[in-house]
Amino acid sequence: MDNDEAWNAFLQDHPIFSLPKSVSGPTGKGNLSLELSLNTLPRFTDINPNDDGPTPSGRRQSMVIKDADLLVASGNEIRIASLGDSKLQKDSPKSYKVLHTPNVSFEIHTIALNPNSKLLAVVGAFQVAVIVLPRPGFMKLVPETIDCKSIQVGQYYHASSSATPIAKVEWHPWGEGGTTLLVMTTDGKLREYDIAVDTEEPQQVLSFVPERKSKSFVAEDLSEREVASFTLGKGHADWGPLSVYALMRSGDIYSICPYMPKNASIPSSYIHALECFVHAKQEFLAQSETDTTNSLSNLYEYQHKYVTSLIKQLPSGAAFPSTSQSFLLHPPNTIKTSPIRQGPFLLQPSPRNLDGSEGGDATDIVYLTFGTSSDEEDDEGETERLGVVLVAYRDGKVDVCLDVEKVEAKWEHRYHKSNDLPMLAVYETIDLGFIRNLNKVSSTSSDSSLLDLLEGNHPVFLRDPIQDETVYVYHAFGVHALQLGGVLQALGAALRDDDNEGEEELTKAVEESEGTTVLSIVSTFSVERQCSNPIVGVAIPNDVYLTYSIFILTSAMRVVCLPLSLRSELDTADESAGLSVSQNRGRLGRSLNQSLGKSVAANPDDPSAYVSLLTEPFEPAPVLTRIAGLPSNPRLALPPSPADAKGEFRLTPDTLRYLGTTFERFMAQIREVQLAYSAAKRRAELQRQEFKRQQDTCQQMLDMIDNLTGSRQPSTKGKLVALNEAQKRLLQREERILQSLTKQASPELSEHETKWFQELKRMKAEVTGSTRYDENSLQSRATLLRRELDRLMPSLKDLHEKEERLKKRLAEKQSIGLSQAFEYGERSSAERSKITRLEKEVLKLADKLEVTLGRPPAPPDNDKS
Repeated sequence: MDNDEAWNAFLQDHPIFSLPKSVSGPTGKGNLSLELSLNTLPRFTDINPNDDGPTPSGRRQSMVIKDADLLVASGNEIRIASLGDSKLQKDSPKSYKVLHTPNVSFEIHTIALNPNSKLLAVVGAFQVAVIVLPRPGFMKLVPETIDCKSIQVGQYYHASSSATPIAKVEWHPWGEGGTTLLVMTTDGKLREYDIAVDTEEPQQVLSFVPERKSKSFVAEDLSEREVASFTLGKGHADWGPLSVYALMRSGDIYSICPYMPKNASIPSSYIHALECFVHAKQEFLAQSETDTTNSLSNLYEYQHKYVTSLIKQLPSGAAFPSTSQSFLLHPPNTIKTSPIRQGPFLLQPSPRNLDGSEGGDATDIVYLTFGTSSDEEDDEGETERLGVVLVAYRDGKVDVCLDVEKVEAKWEHRYHKSNDLPMLAVYETIDLGFIRNLNKVSSTSSDSSLLDLLEGNHPVFLRDPIQDETVYVYHAFGVHALQLGGVLQALGAALRDDDNEGEEELTKAVEESEGTTVLSIVSTFSVERQCSNPIVGVAIPNDVYLTYSIFILTSAMRVVCLPLSLRSELDTADESAGLSVSQNRGRLGRSLNQSLGKSVAANPDDPSAYVSLLTEPFEPAPVLTRIAGLPSNPRLALPPSPADAKGEFRLTPDTLRYLGTTFERFMAQIREVQLAYSAAKRRAELQRQEFKRQQDTCQQMLDMIDNLTGSRQPSTKGKLVALNEAQKRLLQREERILQSLTKQASPELSEHETKWFQELKRMKAEVTGSTRYDENSLQSRATLLRRELDRLMPSLKDLHEKEERLKKRLAEKQSIGLSQAFEYGERSSAERSKITRLEKEVLKLADKLEVTLGRPPAPPDNDKS
């Protein structure tokens, strides 16, 4: 199974993708209940807790891949099959096994693996359960059914008749042991359950929708109080990982920061980086004087207390800069107030509405961070990783927003109140083409517009686990791939460029970027029947034993497999939507050519510089560079028609129109491929010519080197020796000429020069003396003075030591008697007389030596009487 055809052929009739009994059974609702059409639209929009049927409404994720095992949710049962064994044993019969979970009796909408792939969250429209997956290898020992432990989560909140619908469920990546499950309901309550501690009561509850005031008469849109989805923030040295973003159905975005699980396993490197971040904020605030300094100072003080409490929970061996490890931490209780809800976010500039749409409800949000794959630990000192927020809507609009102003921790406090709202910079608005495609289809069976089908559409994001710049959007009409690499390359290059002057270069980079590359890879909308099978599951294996590919599952349990290709960081065939590596090389090449041209113009006598025939780097045509190897035309996974069951083929005007459009697209792509082939062929010929020129030039250079190091070397050495001798003769001649010119210009000394030399002789005689033993010379007198000073220094040191000892004794005893004071006075007088005699002797000696001395040191104050 080395290609997508092998996977498709293997999984096409695999029993794991058989329809549930609620659809295909004798009392089932039939395949029509799985299709989105004008007739079945009410099933997709109505929410009935008593009748949660198999209709694929709302958020769906019915397929996940655990290592080499495929798990599929069908109805109220979980099926599992080993793809690794099937890959090795191609001739073995296809089979699957069922996880026996009696507690799961509801229709399964979403399944999610926890970070260590040991637990599986099973989510319905209103209920949540957790299944303990079997150990690896245990599945081979059980024939058909595997008994698994299953636990219902929060039955009081999610299993009652008045339960609120579930918007999204996600495992927290920093939960201790991977057991922290976050459940968001549409009423804005985010409940945190620790499966290892308590499955009934949440550990923490965050509220993104304030309670209604009983006496309030403010008109409010219901969509502003209904949560559609949520996502966790990301970052390295900021509050991003401790932030939660919630998306309302109206499109408003709110956040709460800080939030961490009750039992969290957080890397110590992040805690130390966050401490440095808060400390830098405080230092910057201390140097600035603004009106908001007081409120910000209180806010940063709260943040400092929060981080300090986390630092204290780390063990002593986790101090910076030790190796980063994850440690068990708990939310600090030093701050009694709760984190405040921040928002709604200002989207600047305001996102545009799609043509033909009045604006649909928001369905999903995702927070992405981008950077080199190896800078997770090593590149923390470089530019901060760029955060991108994607928001999807029912009408096919996707807003790409840049998180330029990171959310910071804030609490409910009177000093922290601020009217400033957080902001997201809207980079672009993507149109997935739902409205355009539905308008092209003529509605013959009904007078209603096909645009009503958008009410049953629910786009959902899926991150690529390997390539973080690729995001997939699956919805009721197929799957789209969004490639953000070009956008991020352009912005990253502009941000990292140290030569940018102001914001002009950054603005220019944003304007020149072509935006996100959008590609439709699977289409499930039938033009003939005017209906669609919504996508209910997308999975990408992240296992070395499976091919890097994407598995797509429709509501009719039809699977489509597409291979994906890995791209290296230095791949020159980057997308045209951004600043590629080849463009950077082109800039370097142009700058080198300009510098060479300037050097040639400055020195016209020098040999001409080598000019390459390849002035610009080669850029492959866009038709040859596909996103991760995905097909340029979407694969069809259409609902089966009645004619297919009879083996007939019906040719309708819509079918002809679709075939004509597809034929034109293929012909245009063929022409583009032919043009790309011609361009590549011309480039290859030009590169061969350039290679031949470079070979000839290199051969000439080698010949010149051989000539210089061979036959010309002795003659060159002889010339160098002759030049050296000639240089010496020229220097000697120059010296003689200079002396003769000096004698001719001034043969005798002038009067001032004569006086100057006489003064120098007198000063020399005064310092060194007229004879060797002249006692009146300054040198002899200084030597004599030094000897006398050396003779007196020991006695002076003894006196100084005695004085120090006396001071210590006086300090030890605060008061002394009269007799002792009298005795000390006599000794002091005797010592003073000795010092006076010594001073007189030194003064006499100085007079004899004619040396001026400074004033003697004054006696201390305590010696004065």
